[in-house]
Amino acid sequence: MFEDVVRPEIRALEPYVPGRSIDEIRQQYGLERVIKMASNENPLGVSNFVKEALGRHADTVFRYPAGGNPRLVQALARHWNVPAERIAVGNGSDEIIDMLVRMLCTPGRDNVVCFEPCFSLYPLQSLIQGVELRREPVNADFSFDFDKLLSHVDENTRLVFVTTPDNPSGFCPRPDAVKALAERLPEKCLLVIDEAYIDFAPEDGETEADWSLFTRGDLPANACVIRTFSKSYGLAGLRIGVGYLPEELAGYYWRARLPFSVNILAEEAVLAALQDTGFRRCTLETVLEGRRLLTAELAAMGCKVWPSRANFVMFLPPERCPAKKLYQSLLARGIIVRALASYSLPDYIRVSVGNREENRLFLDETRAILEA
Repeated sequence: MFEDVVRPEIRALEPYVPGRSIDEIRQQYGLERVIKMASNENPLGVSNFVKEALGRHADTVFRYPAGGNPRLVQALARHWNVPAERIAVGNGSDEIIDMLVRMLCTPGRDNVVCFEPCFSLYPLQSLIQGVELRREPVNADFSFDFDKLLSHVDENTRLVFVTTPDNPSGFCPRPDAVKALAERLPEKCLLVIDEAYIDFAPEDGETEADWSLFTRGDLPANACVIRTFSKSYGLAGLRIGVGYLPEELAGYYWRARLPFSVNILAEEAVLAALQDTGFRRCTLETVLEGRRLLTAELAAMGCKVWPSRANFVMFLPPERCPAKKLYQSLLARGIIVRALASYSLPDYIRVSVGNREENRLFLDETRAILEA
């Protein structure tokens, strides 16, 4: 009945494809044990500080949260030593991405520029808004060519999205290159630096400041940073994203954002997570150790593995066992990884770093499948 009145942009959309759930695979294959290494979640679960905070505040859920989440904003400002006036929080970083497109882009006039492949929300929210989308393929090694990306930018480009480290490859550009990109953009174009995985970028002897303009305090005036509490803090199910925006844009964000989109328990969870530095440190150590293990052992099995600075590894299985076959075989053994057909990479698989037991089980089962 409503087919003719739904906007054409919506009718043309392909739905977002999430990773398969544990319950879904358990039912489909009749399995008791299923492990999920598909959605880049925290391999250690969630902090005990957070569990205790959720229990303490469970009886407050009949209340609305404070407008603008002032306690959370102030805590984040102290944590990063930045002005609170520039912080925006949302229902996951997805909400902030959506809001930036809706705030800055006028359909029929403006355009959005990003790489291909990339995190699917950038093109998805642009298409929903009816804004022209311009994409530049990444290099053959999945690195970025910022000169070619700039060839798509004109005076009507309002947003340029860059993910560092990138999803799904794990490639991370150097911050000086990202800064140079910002400096070459038109005056009214905002560079959106998505640092969802930046926590995992440093290797031994490095710090986050070696990879993040935001951390080293060198963010250009025409750039913003998006971060998430879904990864290293283990709060994916509570949906908390943070944007560090130019102050003027942050003010408009708070005017336009839906009221109460960040709920009371999510806010309390973040406040608790910020206090548990031990859990986060263990998470980062676990990911670094597991990433090295997965990279080395997959390569030893004949897979082509791309260097990653994130909490996942992307690889190309050997020709004797194409990605689709390996993916389905792992599902049948109770191991969920991410097939990358939705990224237009049907020959590739992305596997999230798990805990030690999960990593070993994935590697053992993958080896058995490839040898068979």
